[in-house]
Amino acid sequence: MQTIDLPTGQQVKIEYELASLAERLLAMLIDLMVVVGGGLVSRFIIETAFDLESSWEIRGIMSFLLLATFVLYNFFFELLSHGQSLGKRALGIQVVRLDGEEPTPGDYLLRAVLHFVDTFITAGIVGGLLIGSTPRRQRIGDMAAGTSVIRMRASERFRLEDILSISSLEDYEPRYPAVRQFSESDMLLIKHAIARSLRYRNPAHRSLLQDLASKVAQHLGLSKVPDTPEEFLKTLIRDYIVLTR
Repeated sequence: MQTIDLPTGQQVKIEYELASLAERLLAMLIDLMVVVGGGLVSRFIIETAFDLESSWEIRGIMSFLLLATFVLYNFFFELLSHGQSLGKRALGIQVVRLDGEEPTPGDYLLRAVLHFVDTFITAGIVGGLLIGSTPRRQRIGDMAAGTSVIRMRASERFRLEDILSISSLEDYEPRYPAVRQFSESDMLLIKHAIARSLRYRNPAHRSLLQDLASKVAQHLGLSKVPDTPEEFLKTLIRDYIVLTR
């Protein structure tokens, strides 16, 4: 599992999992199916309406239009959907900038146009090799735009030792039953935040953990945040494991 650290507005780095080559390939295939499907329907309508006979010239023009449509499709969907085409949304992955800023329209345009090199001219070989071999899983379009693609949801689940460390409800009484309303992804985010605060012991990470504890406490309907945010969040994780397993 390859990961990447992206800075937040407070210059605190958050760790994300990079999307795998298989995930990005499948997302692109979904996008291609959408574009090609729409293109075939359009071609049928045009040929029927104008009584055109299929020829090499017509096929060549349609092929070029399909490629151009795919580029525009990727550009506009990623621009308007915060880095997600339909395929990326289905796979739960997203385009991000390596400096933590929001990608610009120019970044999305570069990524889209360079599909001609990464995907079309080289039959996807260059893009696939680069995504599979570079540390940040970047194709040429990513390198030019300073972007990569991350997973929106953490792939790892709670480990067996996390669950076995609490033997049963008889041995442990949950303190916050309302924690059931959170998802496993929420709990994994909390777990990662605690791990990073232990790894990077500085005021910025302590402040981030305090803010996270405040938001979670507010969501649970607590009148005040416990004095030790780290212990509070650890207790929530234990409660979640016991109550949902």
